[in-house]
Amino acid sequence: MRQIPAEQVHKRLRAENPWWAAPYQTAATYRSWHPRAYHGLFQPLIEQVGVRRAVLLMGPRRVGKTVLLHHAVQSLLDRGADPRSLCYIAVDHPIYNGCGMEELIEHYEAASGFTDPNAQRFIFFDEVQYLRDWEVHLKALVDSHPRIKFVASGSAAAALRLKSHESGAGRFTDFLLPPLTFHEYLDLLGTTAAVRPTPPAAGVDDDTFPRVEDIHALNTAFIHYLNFGGYPEVIFSDLIQSDPGRFIKNDIVDKVLLRDLPGLYGIQDVQELNYLFTTLAYNTAQEVSLEQIAQRSGVAKNTIKRYIEYLEAAFLLKVVHRIDRSAKRFQRANFFKVYLTNPSIRAALFSPIDADDDAVGALAETGIFSQWFHWTEAHYYARWQQGEVDIVGLGGQQKPLWAVEVKWSDRYVDHPSELRSTLQFCHANQLDRVTVTTRTRSAERVVEGITIRFVPASLYCWTVGRNVVLGKHMLAAARIVQP
Repeated sequence: MRQIPAEQVHKRLRAENPWWAAPYQTAATYRSWHPRAYHGLFQPLIEQVGVRRAVLLMGPRRVGKTVLLHHAVQSLLDRGADPRSLCYIAVDHPIYNGCGMEELIEHYEAASGFTDPNAQRFIFFDEVQYLRDWEVHLKALVDSHPRIKFVASGSAAAALRLKSHESGAGRFTDFLLPPLTFHEYLDLLGTTAAVRPTPPAAGVDDDTFPRVEDIHALNTAFIHYLNFGGYPEVIFSDLIQSDPGRFIKNDIVDKVLLRDLPGLYGIQDVQELNYLFTTLAYNTAQEVSLEQIAQRSGVAKNTIKRYIEYLEAAFLLKVVHRIDRSAKRFQRANFFKVYLTNPSIRAALFSPIDADDDAVGALAETGIFSQWFHWTEAHYYARWQQGEVDIVGLGGQQKPLWAVEVKWSDRYVDHPSELRSTLQFCHANQLDRVTVTTRTRSAERVVEGITIRFVPASLYCWTVGRNVVLGKHMLAAARIVQP
C-alpha cells in the first residue's frame, strides 16, 4: 500500500493558506463574514508574542471558531506580517492522519519555503483534538520554538479544557468563544441600525438602558434570536431555519452527545444521556432536582449528577444554584435550575416558538441568562416557600448587589404591587432598586420605597450582551497595559 507523498500534503497546505501567494489575503468566504465582537478580545492574545504561551480557542460546535482564526490571520496580514509566516492547518483533514505536530511544522516549512528560524511565525492548528496527545506535544513546541506563536482550536470543549488544565498549566491561555449574544446577532445581520438603540454607557454595571424607536421590531428580532440566533451559520440561512433540527440537532448536539462526551468520559448508555439532555432542554429555566429526575427516568442520582457535569463541560447546559430569601446558599443543593447555553437548541429539538407561545417566558429567561454566561462571575436565583426572584448578582459575603425578575408581560407596569416576591426579596436584602422585564413597555415605579425599573426583555437582553463583551474588552485592555 502506497503512502501519501509529502508533495500531496504540501499541496493541501498551500490550498489552506492562499495568502502565501498573491493577493496575500484570506479566502473571500472568510473575509465576507463580519468579525464577531470577540475578535477584539482574541487578537491581542495572539499578538502578545513576548509571552511564551499557546492560545487555546475553545467553544461549542459551529459558533465560528474557524472563521475567527481566519480573521486573526487577516488582521496579522493587515498589520504587515509576512504572509508565509502565517500557517493554518485544519488537522481534522484525513490527509494529515498520522502526522504529529512537529512533522506538520516541517511540512509547513517545505510547502511555504519560509524557514528563517529567527523570524516571528504564527501557526494555527484547527480542531486540534484530532491529534493524539496534542496537549503534551503542544506544550513541548511552546518550549522548543520561542519564535513561533501557536494557536489551537477545538470543538470538543470538554476534552480541551480538561487536557489544557492537566497538561498545559503555565503554557496555555484558554479562550472560550460562546454562542452569539443578542447584540452580536443583530450586529452580524446589520439590523442594529434598523431598531436604532442608542449606545449605552460603558461598563457592565451601568444603570441606564438605551432607547429603541421600534420595540416591536426589536421583539421580532428577539424571538428570531431565541429560535435561531446562537450559531452564525444559521442566522444567514433560510434553508437551515426551515429545518433547524437537521442542522443544530444532527450536526451539533448529536455529535456532542454521541461522540465527544462518550469518547472523553467513557459513557456507555448514550440513549440515557440523550434522554436526560432532551428532558432538561425542554425544561430550560425551570427548577429541577436530582430526586425528581431520578424518579422519572429510573436513573441513579449519582449518574444524573455526572451527566449534568458532562453536559456543562460540553457547554450545552448551565446549572444555576439556588439561594433563599436572605441570599443564603443551601447546604444541600437539592434544587437548582438548568439553562440551555444557547436558547435556539430548544427550537431545534422541539419546534420554534412565537411571541405568544406558552414557552416564550422560559425561553426569554434562558436567552437573558445566556448573555450573563459570557461573564465570569456566577449568578443565582432566589426561591423560598412563597416566592422567587429569577436572577440575583451577589457581591462579597453573599450580599445581593442587584436582582432581575424576568417577565414577558406588560401587566406589572400598571400593577407593580403584585410583584410581592420581588419586593420581599428587596426588603430582606436592603435593595432599593430592582429591574423587572416586560414585553414592550419601559417605565419606572416606586413601591414601598423600592424603585422598580421596567424594561422590555429584548432590550435588557441586548444591553447585557453588549455590556458583558464591552466589560471583557475593558478588562483585557487593563491587563495589557499593566507591567
